[in-house]
Amino acid sequence: MIRWLIVVFLALILISWFTPLLQKLGLGKLPGDLRFKLFGREWFIPLTSTILLSFVASLIAKLF
Repeated sequence: MIRWLIVVFLALILISWFTPLLQKLGLGKLPGDLRFKLFGREWFIPLTSTILLSFVASLIAKLF
């Protein structure tokens, strides 16, 4: 259990570091990514970007 928490924590740190780079590449601005304001706060749900990144990760995992 603690191992999975560490993995999730490290993944979140890596994602936060690479978010500006990914946004420059166009991820987060794809047609299925949702941005909306609710209760005075901006919400972002990257559905299409998540699917695309998981597809790329699975291709890399199959190749190696």
